[in-house]
Amino acid sequence: MRIVDLRQRTIPISRYADTTLPSELDTGIVALITDVVRNGAPVIGFGFASLGRYSAEGLIQARFAARLLNAAESDVATADGTNIDPMRAWDCMMRNEKPGGHGERCVAVGTLDMALWDAAAKIAGKPLYLFLAERRKAAATTGRVPIYASGGYYYPSRDIERLTDEVRRFLDAGYTHVKIKIGGRSIDEDLKRIDAVLALLPNGRHLAVDAMNRYGAETAENAARALSRHGLRWFEDICEPLDFALQARISSIYDPSIAAGEPLFSAEDARNLLRYGGIRPDRDVLVFDPVHCYGVAGYLRILAALREGGISPLSCQPHGGHLFCLHLAAALRLGGCESNPLSFQPFGGLTDALTVEVGTTKPPEMPGIGFEAKASLYHVFRSLLDECQ
Repeated sequence: MRIVDLRQRTIPISRYADTTLPSELDTGIVALITDVVRNGAPVIGFGFASLGRYSAEGLIQARFAARLLNAAESDVATADGTNIDPMRAWDCMMRNEKPGGHGERCVAVGTLDMALWDAAAKIAGKPLYLFLAERRKAAATTGRVPIYASGGYYYPSRDIERLTDEVRRFLDAGYTHVKIKIGGRSIDEDLKRIDAVLALLPNGRHLAVDAMNRYGAETAENAARALSRHGLRWFEDICEPLDFALQARISSIYDPSIAAGEPLFSAEDARNLLRYGGIRPDRDVLVFDPVHCYGVAGYLRILAALREGGISPLSCQPHGGHLFCLHLAAALRLGGCESNPLSFQPFGGLTDALTVEVGTTKPPEMPGIGFEAKASLYHVFRSLLDECQ
């Protein structure tokens, strides 16, 4: 049971459904080819660097790919040799890595980790959410996963008109809760965007806002006071992510829910957020991105740290907006997850066949993560293999 080849590439992505609008983002994709054969072909695990950061192609090439490709079978396989063991493979990737100083290293490891879990679940013949839950000797969710539509980036022209058109598309697709961006313009302009979206929703509890860590001390306090009257679902990523004192200050003056954690990458970060960031277990939401947190192994450590601090898994809704996070939300019985049905295509959103019903959905039931069931995304992954044939 070996990983015999690894291929990767950087892919441009856009915040917008209209990809002609400027965005300047990318992500990295990988294909891990194993020596296991199913139906006459090798089992291949696919992964990517989630959304909102950048490809970690250089780090993968320089360090982590070589460790996987050169590993002994015992370093990456289960004890009985019948499958890949993603946890052992994770330890192999992290060998000789010092604690702390996460940088983009966490994204590189998380990208490969996604592919390892995809391959292992395919070898087992199970969807990832079920494979992961069974491995942890726990029960996956038996119901549908709450899921909300994320987007609402600023448009360079006709912003409110295009924003409300976008939200209508979310609602028409079956989503009941949405999240839009704020903090990039004046608070008065952002309040107009919020009011326009609220006119389409039953109430403020159906709308979350994400400031993408843009606010300083004065602007954060002004925004918190201005938003308080709207009763929003949550106010996300308010300030510099390591400024825990400011985060705590805002939580002391903003009574509704706050969401935090997306730009933090480790269990130690999570503990510091709980110690010093004013997180309130009865209402706040943790949105760590599993891929950006070193993958499943890192995310499980974060969940353990949150439980130590009195935070229920139901308070966790992972950032990312793609199939991998949907599987983790089901496997780990989290409170829900983000979906990017229009942004960051073809990586965001669901498979071609999955639907959203009253703000909920289920992970695909095919073996692995299910990338093969989204034609546009599978075409991108297949190109990694076709270009070398």
